[in-house]
Amino acid sequence: MKPADVCLAIMVAVIWGLAFVASRIALDEFSPELMTTLRFAIAAVPCLFVRKPKVSWPLLIAISFTLFMGQFLAQAYGIAHGVPVGLTSVIVQSQALFTIAFAAIAFRELPTRSQTIGISIATVGLLMICGTVGYDFSVGAFAVLMICPVSFAIGNLLLRQAQDVRMFDLFAWLCLAAALPLFVLTIVSNGPQPTWHALSHMSLTGLVCMLGLGGISTSIAYWLWGRLLRDYPAAQVVPFALLVPFVGAAASSAVFGETFGPLRLTGMVTVVGGIAIMLLSKRPPAVPAAA
Repeated sequence: MKPADVCLAIMVAVIWGLAFVASRIALDEFSPELMTTLRFAIAAVPCLFVRKPKVSWPLLIAISFTLFMGQFLAQAYGIAHGVPVGLTSVIVQSQALFTIAFAAIAFRELPTRSQTIGISIATVGLLMICGTVGYDFSVGAFAVLMICPVSFAIGNLLLRQAQDVRMFDLFAWLCLAAALPLFVLTIVSNGPQPTWHALSHMSLTGLVCMLGLGGISTSIAYWLWGRLLRDYPAAQVVPFALLVPFVGAAASSAVFGETFGPLRLTGMVTVVGGIAIMLLSKRPPAVPAAA
C-alpha cells in the first residue's frame, strides 16, 4: 500500500474508535433510536446530489437494515444500557467471527486451519467476557449488543451482491434507507413531543457529536474504507480494523475512566487476538455446490 493510503486506513480506524466515545456522549441527550436516526439522516444528505446506484430496492433495503440499522441501533442500545464503550468496540469487531461462519454456510467458503484456530480463540474470549456480564451491566443489554456483530456479518455478505457501484453513492442511499424507518421507530417509541424536545434543546456538544458520527464516522470514513477495499486486496486493508477496539478502549479509559477487570481484559485481548489470526490468514477456498 502507498504510504498515504496506509495513513488513510489508520485514520479511518481511529475515527471509528473515537466514534464509540462520541456515541456515549450523545446518548446523554438522545435516546438510542433518535441518536441512530440522526446519525443516518446526516449521512444521507449526499442523496440530494447523487443518484441511486444500480442496486435493486430489496437488496438495498436488506443491506441497510443489517449493515447499518441493525448494527448501530443494537450498539446504541447496549451503550445506553451500561455496556462499557471499550468492551462494545471489541464486541463489534467480533463480526469477523460471524462473517466467516455465515460465509461457510451461505457460500460454502470453508475456513482454513488458521481461521478455525482464530474462531476458536475468539470464541473463548467471548465466553470469558460473558463471565463478567451482570456485574456492571445487565444480561439483556449484552444480549441486544450481540445482535450488532451478527447483523454486521450478515450485512457484509449481502454487500457482496452490490457489484460495480460507487461506494460513496451506495453508502449514502443505504443511510437514507435506514434513516426513514428509524425516524418512524423513534416517533412511535419515544413520542413526538419528547423527540421534538430533545431536538430543540440539543446542546453544542450533542450537535458536534452527531455531526461527527453522521458526517465523518459514517459518511466519509465508510467511503474511504470502501475506496481502499476497491484499490487493494482485502487482506491488506481489513487488518487495519484491528486498531478500532484498541482506540475505542484507550479513548474510553481516558474520557470516562473505564477500567477492565482481569477476566474481562483477558477476554478482550483474546477476542482481538483471535480476530487477528482470522483476518491475517488466507481466504478460504469455496466448495462447489452439490449438483
